[in-house]
Amino acid sequence: MTLPKPDRNFHARNYHLCSWMTGKILLIDDEEKLRSLLARLLKLEGYAITEAGNLKVAHKAIDTEEPDVVLCDVKLPDGNGVDFITEIKKKHPLIELIMLTAYGNIPDGIQAMKNGAFDYITKGDDNNKVIPLLSKAMEKVQLQKRVLQLESLVGRKYSFESIVGSSQPIRSAIELAKRVAPTEATVLLLGETGTGKEIFAQAIHNASSKVAKPFIALNCAAFSKELLESELFGHKAGAFTGAVKDKKGLIEEANGGTLFLDEIGEMPVDLQSKLLRVLETGEFIKVGDTKSSKVSVRIIVATNRNLLEEVKESKFREDLYYRLNVFTIDLPSLRERKEDIALLADYYTKFFAAKTNRKIKGITKEALKLLEAHSWKGNIRELKNIVERAVILEDSEYLTTSVLPFDIQNDTEIAANSFDLSAMEKQHIQKVLAFSKGNKAEAARLLNIGLTTLYRKLEEYGIAK
Repeated sequence: MTLPKPDRNFHARNYHLCSWMTGKILLIDDEEKLRSLLARLLKLEGYAITEAGNLKVAHKAIDTEEPDVVLCDVKLPDGNGVDFITEIKKKHPLIELIMLTAYGNIPDGIQAMKNGAFDYITKGDDNNKVIPLLSKAMEKVQLQKRVLQLESLVGRKYSFESIVGSSQPIRSAIELAKRVAPTEATVLLLGETGTGKEIFAQAIHNASSKVAKPFIALNCAAFSKELLESELFGHKAGAFTGAVKDKKGLIEEANGGTLFLDEIGEMPVDLQSKLLRVLETGEFIKVGDTKSSKVSVRIIVATNRNLLEEVKESKFREDLYYRLNVFTIDLPSLRERKEDIALLADYYTKFFAAKTNRKIKGITKEALKLLEAHSWKGNIRELKNIVERAVILEDSEYLTTSVLPFDIQNDTEIAANSFDLSAMEKQHIQKVLAFSKGNKAEAARLLNIGLTTLYRKLEEYGIAK
């Protein structure tokens, strides 16, 4: 077998790569001279090469070296390379295998492809195809690894481990969620707006046996009754004006997976009966349809309302409440877990710094003190938005008090200095600056002071310019 001459410009010219392709290749061939020559050629192409003269050595090499691509002869002293493919693909599905078949033995190549080989090369005829074929196989492996990496990142993003906090209230909530996740039980998440109910719902889904199936979320407060019914249960063509074709509802889209209904307390009472039927029988009727459809879906709901009070006021069905209240998890407000504020603020600071390519390392003690003193009526969502804004405004390596909203800056300052004129003046200047959207000349005009005076006061009070 005559091998092609090394071409250092091959990849850049034919595959638009800036440097040689990197990756690990295992060569399996009992012809030592041929194997060594091919190994030298591929090393010049930038690959890391491992050699094996038989399948016994090849098995050990796969376990220790973890190659990306295997180039394997069909006829080997201790076995057949075609059978070897099936065995390796079962244990290592990401490895791509290319077979070296003897001249005129095309059936081996065809069987190799059926067993899962990437491709095959006929010795003596396809010498110039070796490098291009290896490059394509390596591209496929790298792409598959990248997809798995991204899937892993998404999984971590919505896992219990991604929930930031070490306080007892949040750890208790996480422990309850972990216990219910592997079951089929309906879950009711209670908590104020912004406490992370959807993140918990996604984490429960990802820790369940339904992780490979869809997770569909719907905010019941975002739609009118008619639109909500159509979104949730779907409709038949002609069911109403504008319904030109059949449409799947989100319950059907989530079949086999998880449906998360946020703000369940906002669902109209007559739709609650249809949801109850889904929970009890797995059946529903599309808008405009006469026959029922069947689904298998886990339902997780969330609300910031007191559903028991809603039941007493006839705003929520009692039978649906008890059907939903199988397993309840109370998510603590940020006020109930103030020891987590520092962790959350640091996490979001680094997250948004990386996202916006800003060189911000953390938060000053003074700024953190103000964050910990704030009431956080909007909970984690409010903290996240404030930190994102601060990261955009900050020019130094650490978030300072000057980039925090003026109401947070004065939470403690005004309380401690309620009769202090300078503290009141600082707050008033910040309000006017906010009104003028940072326009200093306009702010000075509204304050009826000179622009130079305004800049002096900004310096004096430590207000970001």
